[in-house]
This record gives sequence, structure tokens and C-alpha cells, in this order.
Amino acid sequence: MSNGGTAMNGAARTGGWRNVIRKFLYLGLGIKRWLLVGGVGVGICSIGLAFLLKNVFDLWLPDFLPWYSEGIIIAVIGIALILLGAYGLYRSVGPLLLPDPSFRALTDAVYSKRSRGHGVRVVAIGGGTGLSVLLRGLRSYTENMSAIVTVADDGGSSGRLRQQLGMLPPGDFRNCLLAMSEAEVMLHDLFQYRFDKGEDLDGHSFGNLFIAAMTEVTGSFDKAILESSKVLAVRGRVIPSTLSSITLSALMTDGYHTSGESSITRNGAPISRVMIEPAGAEAHRPALEAIANAQLVLIGPGSLYTSIMPNLLIRGIASAIRESGAVKMYVSNLATEPGETDGYTVSDHVDALRDHTFQAIADYVIADEQSPIGERGISGARLVTGNLTDADHPSRHDSAKLAEVIMDVYHGRRRA
Repeated sequence: MSNGGTAMNGAARTGGWRNVIRKFLYLGLGIKRWLLVGGVGVGICSIGLAFLLKNVFDLWLPDFLPWYSEGIIIAVIGIALILLGAYGLYRSVGPLLLPDPSFRALTDAVYSKRSRGHGVRVVAIGGGTGLSVLLRGLRSYTENMSAIVTVADDGGSSGRLRQQLGMLPPGDFRNCLLAMSEAEVMLHDLFQYRFDKGEDLDGHSFGNLFIAAMTEVTGSFDKAILESSKVLAVRGRVIPSTLSSITLSALMTDGYHTSGESSITRNGAPISRVMIEPAGAEAHRPALEAIANAQLVLIGPGSLYTSIMPNLLIRGIASAIRESGAVKMYVSNLATEPGETDGYTVSDHVDALRDHTFQAIADYVIADEQSPIGERGISGARLVTGNLTDADHPSRHDSAKLAEVIMDVYHGRRRA
């Protein structure tokens, strides 16, 4: 047992050094041009200094010394200065260069920052808790993220602000901004703080009120989201699917028609189809541009009919996805939504998605290994399953696990 543990520890140390070297090589590729420029500059300066020292030695050194003595003396002085500088550098930063966790953490941080800046151009479409969970995981892989968020929410704090101020609902945008933010923890906690007293404040989150105030200051909701992104140091962009005030409605299998996102799940009958009003609501142009430039388009996770569909029904969104050359993935929910997708299998989710958009909406379907797939399986798309569950919240995805599977599939490291 001891020998085995020693061997594993040795392998771990070796693997750690290999990762450090790999990351330094990666970083070196990005700075080699500047090293070359600096090296050329040093070389030119050295030539100039050599001419200067040659003249100085001709004046000071006796003529009886051999000609090569000048070169030897200069070389000895140079080597002494190099050794002195190296020793001083070691005294100053030596502890950081030892093979310990702090050194690996430093290289990991620099490597991660650089690699994320050159990461995959991702567009994630949805709303609710699921989208923010996904974005939080993707932050480790790329900063080139665009979240296209539904504006159909009409419940809770968002619904009240929408009704009272005539603005678009801010709640899902707040969650996505925080998921993509590098702001300090205190700022996160502040934006998520929810008042629990006061007739007008009770139930409102500070973040929602902040976005509402920013909307008034900037004059538009999309500018408010952009400015809020700056305050929160967001890496990526959060984009409304439309700037139109839309209402989600649904036709049930029993023929009943209901209007309003928050009322859809109250009927109890299965949903036959959802619609938006006005039906011709135009997509926000930055959303279309993000899809056109994307390398990877992610749909979900989130409530199928109330978080995902409202985006895809906006005029121009579905056609932009169809025309995009990006890899397209649908991330199925871990759990069914009461009053919305009761009894649905993964296959049922995909069928509903296709019925509302187009057949080739997804190249891949990502699902948890415990999810019921359905007897027919998934035709026309590759199914990838894995352990995606958050151990502390079994009805939610684990951000890190989900992001890892998605990126492995995209890069070909994981197959259906």
C-alpha cells in the first residue's frame, strides 16, 4: 500500500509538472513575438555596448596585454553580473517558482485567463435557473459567451416591475449577469438580496431594482443590461431575445387557451402548443448577430415551454439557428416541470422542441444518465448522457459537470 501510494504521488507530481510545462508552453506561444522583439533589441544594445567598451578598454588597459584579454575580461564581468542578478531574482521570487500548490495555482490562473479569452464562441438560449447554472460552468472554458434570455416572465418581482414600470422583466437577466460576473462576492450577495419587508419593497431583489433604475437612467433596457455588465465585470454578454413586450400563451390538449407565462402551469391539462403575442415580435439584432458568429449554440437547460420556447418563437431566432454553421446542442432538463412537462421523457422534450421550430434544431442532445430517454430514443441527433446532477440539489444540474461534458462533446473528446 505504501509503495503504491508513493508511486501514485510520484505520478501526480510528474503529471503536475507536465501540466505546468504545458501551460507555460501555451502561454509562450502567445508572447513569442514580443520575446523576439525584445531579444532583437537586447542584441542591438549589446553590439553598441561592445563598441563602447572596446574604446574604453583601449584607453585604460596597458598595451602589453594580448588582444583577446579584452574579450575575456568583459565576459567575466558579464557572467558575474548575470549570476548576481539571478541570485537576487531567486531571493525575491524564488518561493513562487518552487513546485508547490501556490506555483501551480499561479500557472493555472494565468493559463485559464488566457485560454478563456480565446475560448469557443458560445451562445446559450433560455431563461430561468437552468441558464444561469449553465453559464456559471462555461465561465471556466470561455469568455466568449452570449446569453440570449427570454422576456416573457410575468411573475414575482419581475412581473411587478414589468406591470408597474412598463419595462422588460429583469429577473433572469440578473441571474445571468451574476453567473458570468467576476465581481467580488459582496457585490453578488448585494444583487441577490431580496427585501422581506415594506409594502412596496417586499419580494423585490436589489438587482432587479438596480436594473430598473439603470433602465430609467440609460433610457432603454438593453443599454441598462450593458451598463450593469460593466458594474459586475461580466465576461461575455447578456442579450434580450427581443425588446418587444411579449406575452406567452398556451393551447392545452383539452382545447383550453390561457395567456400569461405564470398562468400556463395552473390549468393542469397537457400543453399542446405555446404562442407569443404579438406573434410578429422581432428579434433583437445583437441576438441574431451572436448566433451568426457562434461556434456552439446551446438550447437549455430550463423550463421547456416557459423559458426556452419564448426565445425560439421570436421572429428570426429559429431561422438564425438553422442557418448557423455552429454545433447545436439541446440540454434536457433533469426533472419534469409540474403542470408543464409532467411525464415527459427526453425524447418528448426534443419532439416538442422540433414541433415548434424545425427538425434539425439539435445535432446533440445532452441528458443525465438517470433521465428516461423514451422508447423511440432520439432520432436525427446524437444522444450524450452522463452524471450531470448537483449532489446538493438533485433537481438541478451541476455547473462544472455539465460544462465539462458539453466542451468534451464539442472538442470530440466524448462521443455519443
